[in-house]
Parts: sequence; structure tokens; C-alpha cells
Amino acid sequence: MGPDQTVEIMRRVLIEAMMLSAPLLVTACLVSVLVSLVQTLTSVQEQTLTAVPRLAVVFVVMVAVLPWMVHRLVGFTVHMFTGFHKYLG
Repeated sequence: MGPDQTVEIMRRVLIEAMMLSAPLLVTACLVSVLVSLVQTLTSVQEQTLTAVPRLAVVFVVMVAVLPWMVHRLVGFTVHMFTGFHKYLG
């Protein structure tokens, strides 16, 4: 396996990691912005108010997109194992 093939595998792994984490990260960012906006408008500066809604919404989104994430991860793993022979020789 040459350096080009190693870089290609790592590129695919990183793209897959970004695709799998994107829904959760975007959700967490949006909830954080909305809670910060509400805190600014109401002048309530409670630290637990930022963490609890974000955790709850991220958990709900994770449960909702978990089948898609598992399907995508299994497909990626199968693709890597079935196509691995071209990297070995």
C-alpha cells in the first residue's frame, strides 16, 4: 500500500466522519444560538439553561438519525472491506 492509497483511505474516513457528525453538530449549534438569543433578550444568564436544551435536542436528533447513521456506517465498512484488496496488491 503506497502513500497515495493511504491518503485516499484516510480522506474517505474523514469525509465519512464529517457526514455522520454533521446533523448532531449543526443541531447543537442552532440550539446554542437560539438559547443564547433568548438569554440575551430576557437577560437570564443561567448556565444550566444553555446545556440542558442542547443535550435534550441533540439526543432527540441522534435517536431520529441513528438508523441513517448505522446504515451509512455499515455501507462504508462493507465498501472498505470489499474494496480493500485493491489497496493490498
